[in-house]
Amino acid sequence: MRTDILGVAFDNVTLDEAVNRAMALLEREGPHLVVTPNAEIVQQARHDPEFARLIAQADLVLPDGVGVIYASKILGCPLKGRVPGVDFACALMDHMAQTGKRLFLLGAKPGVAQEAARRLTAQHPGLAVCGVHDGYFQEDVPVAQIIRGAGADVVFVCLGAPKQEKWAAAHGAETGARLLVGLGGSLDVFAGQVERAPESWQRLGLEWLYRTIRQPSRFRRVAKLPLFLFSAVGARIKGK
Repeated sequence: MRTDILGVAFDNVTLDEAVNRAMALLEREGPHLVVTPNAEIVQQARHDPEFARLIAQADLVLPDGVGVIYASKILGCPLKGRVPGVDFACALMDHMAQTGKRLFLLGAKPGVAQEAARRLTAQHPGLAVCGVHDGYFQEDVPVAQIIRGAGADVVFVCLGAPKQEKWAAAHGAETGARLLVGLGGSLDVFAGQVERAPESWQRLGLEWLYRTIRQPSRFRRVAKLPLFLFSAVGARIKGK
């Protein structure tokens, strides 16, 4: 049973539950899609019917942003908690390392995925990164064929929303992978290009503020959060 937050239905799961579901999906024929919407992505989906349909059809929809958690409380249907895409990916990689599953990294600027792969294999002993490709490609099918040739079980698709979800839906079957996870700018984090907020900020749900302070260019995106929460208040008043 999913919880509807302004038109996007989220799986009401903890981080551990999300990873367990993902590992179960890896035991079934794919492709399966995992999406990690935050408040900004929910707003995008409200104005992009194709994107909204892809999210609705995804096998796992995780509440990445604290704005989604606040909105769920306003709407009277609180989710168990935030499941950040980066944290989900890290926990999933730990399980993959233990079970021999193979990972492909797709996205970011040239060289970033390679550095991310180097760091991730050091941080998750036993993890098999079977290939990488930057996000600056013109032809989709050759990239899907490269992934298939690498024998990937899981693909982290880091092209930004909604491009990554649309790419995964269109070409997931061609990759031969069983699980494709939309993770936005996570490769920059894995490669050390972007610093995550200290754990104390994360526990307070203020990672968005920390990133905005470090990257003022994000202010315009963050400024949309109050509008998202006002939409939740309006929906609660209307009984939706």
